[in-house]
Amino acid sequence: MFFHQFYDQALAQASYLIGCQATGEAIVIDALRDPGPYLAVAAREGLRITHCTETHIHADFVSGARELCAATGAQLFLSAEGGRDWQYAFAAADHAVLLHDGDRITVGNLHFDVLHTPGHTPEHLSFIVTDTPAGVGPMGIVTGDFVFVGDVGRPDLLEKAAKIANTMEEGAHTLFQSLQRFRALPDHLQVWPGHGAGSACGKSLGAVPSSTVGYEKRANWGVATTDEGEFVRMVLEGQPEPPRYFAEMKRINRDGPPILGAPATATELPPTEVLGMTDSSLWLIDLRPAAEFAASHIPRSLSVPSSRSFSTYVGSIVPYAAEIVLLADGEGEAANAQAQSCMHDLSLIGLDRVRGWMPAGAALAMWGAAERPLATVVQHTTAEFHAGAARGATILDVRGQTEWEAGHMPGARHIPLGDVVDRWRELPEGAVLVHCQAGGRSAIAASLLQRLGKEAVSNLQGGYAAWRTVRDAVSADLTA
Repeated sequence: MFFHQFYDQALAQASYLIGCQATGEAIVIDALRDPGPYLAVAAREGLRITHCTETHIHADFVSGARELCAATGAQLFLSAEGGRDWQYAFAAADHAVLLHDGDRITVGNLHFDVLHTPGHTPEHLSFIVTDTPAGVGPMGIVTGDFVFVGDVGRPDLLEKAAKIANTMEEGAHTLFQSLQRFRALPDHLQVWPGHGAGSACGKSLGAVPSSTVGYEKRANWGVATTDEGEFVRMVLEGQPEPPRYFAEMKRINRDGPPILGAPATATELPPTEVLGMTDSSLWLIDLRPAAEFAASHIPRSLSVPSSRSFSTYVGSIVPYAAEIVLLADGEGEAANAQAQSCMHDLSLIGLDRVRGWMPAGAALAMWGAAERPLATVVQHTTAEFHAGAARGATILDVRGQTEWEAGHMPGARHIPLGDVVDRWRELPEGAVLVHCQAGGRSAIAASLLQRLGKEAVSNLQGGYAAWRTVRDAVSADLTA
């Protein structure tokens, strides 16, 4: 048996290629949208991708199952569990084999036994893997978003992200019942989860790529909690806000992601085009560091520095119908590589309408040469703030709900970053000082508020963490 885990850092997502070396057949589970890595590893190992499946209708990325089947001719297998509202709309058109609890997928000498494990989503499946020539029974389980290393899948996404009312408590009870089946599995089974640390599909995911059933029974709070009421309370407590784009992902993956047929690539645009980019539906996304953006940027552009969280932030702010142009940091091959990487990440969450990219420096120079004013974002240090800078401004906290509840500035307004687009009109007239925990999200929010029409916007450097450090130091001096 051949086994390979693929891991995407930006999405904190794991997918799997598992093959029978005797027959050359292989299956991919929970594929991302780009088939290239799977095809490359299969070719290197002398395998043919003949089967493709996924654990559930994903909310955090566009499924690559259709794309991979189109590229390889593989047979598609999809869940038929979960009830009428949780069926794949494209299953019949793609001649997919529908799976129920207790079914089996056979790939050469390998068996993948289907276990219906609802709770995170109603249709969720796990796959128990057996290498039959070994003759010793199952060796592992692909758990998707059911059981992670150190955590379990969150049951509140349908209500919080997809806006399906009154589903999260029911989902929590269902998840508890599914975990009863997990606890009954042999301790030696390896656990291959769908996500790791950094994913919004849980609240305390471990960074270790795999585990065992026995270890999770002892170390995973969700598996170890055997009181149903206590489990329901704990699994719903403290879950982070789901990124805004999750609802869109559910729709796309249920209805059927469009098949691209080729990797998405971004075209370099001449800097002169920036002068004509006045359409309000167009989003200029500036990839430079936040400090450079604050010092000088094209009005109404959005500051989202290139990072592993890039697609999460863009997906939580930019409408899916919008066209996007990327303003890359630097020039030449480095700028091109950055733009292509960011476009690839956007493609993974279905933001496909990227018109192209241009070097930010050249675009700013062209803007200035046309005698158009550039914009800035005023930056305040916490020391300046405590000394009275931005006095009279509305303080806007764009952190998540859990962060807010753990402590916040007196008199601050709270609107999480992903909600600013819809709720910014709740802010009173006048100046706004934006902050988050450390300064990254607030820099994005400040640029967004400028785009939305707020003129007097400033950013608190270092965020709440720096503010609290200064406050504590001042308090210590007063009591010394």
